[in-house]
Amino acid sequence: MAAVTRPSNSSNLRWVVCFLLFLATTINYMDRSVFSLIEPVLHGVSFMGWNPAADKFHQPVFDNNFGNVVIFFQIAYGVGLLISGRVVDRLGTKAGYAIAIAVWGLASMSHSLVTSVVGFYIARVCLGLGEAGNFPAAIKATSEWFPSEERGLATGLFNSGANFSSLVAPLLVAGVTARFGWRYAFVATGSMGMGWLVLWLLFPYAKLRPSQDTLTQQYVALPVEKQGFLSILFTRRAWAFALGKGLTDGVWWFYLFYLPQFLNRNYGLELRAQYWFLVTVYLFSSVGSIFGGALSGILMKRGFSINAGRKVAMLSMAICVIPIIFVPHAGSLFANNPWPATALFALAAAAHQGWSANLFSTTGDMFPSSAVSTVVGFGGAMGALGGAVFTAVVKKNLSLHPTLIFTMAGTVYLLALVIMHLLVPRMGRPLEATE
Repeated sequence: MAAVTRPSNSSNLRWVVCFLLFLATTINYMDRSVFSLIEPVLHGVSFMGWNPAADKFHQPVFDNNFGNVVIFFQIAYGVGLLISGRVVDRLGTKAGYAIAIAVWGLASMSHSLVTSVVGFYIARVCLGLGEAGNFPAAIKATSEWFPSEERGLATGLFNSGANFSSLVAPLLVAGVTARFGWRYAFVATGSMGMGWLVLWLLFPYAKLRPSQDTLTQQYVALPVEKQGFLSILFTRRAWAFALGKGLTDGVWWFYLFYLPQFLNRNYGLELRAQYWFLVTVYLFSSVGSIFGGALSGILMKRGFSINAGRKVAMLSMAICVIPIIFVPHAGSLFANNPWPATALFALAAAAHQGWSANLFSTTGDMFPSSAVSTVVGFGGAMGALGGAVFTAVVKKNLSLHPTLIFTMAGTVYLLALVIMHLLVPRMGRPLEATE
């Protein structure tokens, strides 16, 4: 059984680091969401191509421009994940994270200067490249500061910033836009990133970091000949994480993108009326992120090995997702009550976040901190690819075959876990034991 050990530095500074990661993740998601939140205001921006003579369902020029801006960000984010992970591993967590948030903070504020659609393209590409560094750096930090039994909880805590931003960003962006205009919304969120950068640079990360790796990190140390970029990515461990991300990330984005549409088409709710239903899903997601991440640590402290604790927690989350398959029937069973369907979405979203917290933590169970960011970046890129594929399937089948889509969403986590187990039967073991 692989042992679990606490870092030699037993102070609570690691939770200060976790809080900084939470703030960075919150800012990360706020910066990327501003463009979508100001969409109604962009109707009045001439270069976006809104036609005031047509109704909102017949705006081909605007819809094409808006969609292309989103696509440019998504492509840049996917490419950035492949690059940023290796950069963070090469430069170290502190320097790599600082560069990432400096790039995305400045890119966010640069949106306020655009005067054309092409300007938005350039700003979104820079934003995507910078924002891609957040998760590789944050996961690397947790592997450096937290032992295996706490890593899932730490990941769940900082990852909940993604959900917290969904509660804060709409209020902040709406307030700033109403008072100062849409350009200042980008300045507001971008300047928050600059504020975080100051705190990060002032924090003596290297000096206060635990002086010794956990026993798990010593177990999974890579020999010199296997520390190259391609050598790392050609291991079964890297593919286990990447396929876990590739199969499940698209489901998470499906929940977020299609829940408003589901509430509108099945219950006739406009966006304002959807608020508390959406907030419920985001709040449950945060709880799931924290509880699901903590579950593996609880099991490890009760005597489970790293391998068993992590996989039992992921299995529990995968099982909790399954009830989402009943969503297509909720509209007919509860024709005037959106809450049962919302509850199914909330449970599935919470379970996904708990799954994600543990999935991210497996990188520290399988790789030394010197390779974690590279693997996280690779997995993130596969997640982006999987998300695009799943979105294409949803686009063609959701209206005609909703049961198929929700069945896929409800069962793919079990498939991902089986594949991961076949590739890496025992996490937290020396490389030669599983390669």
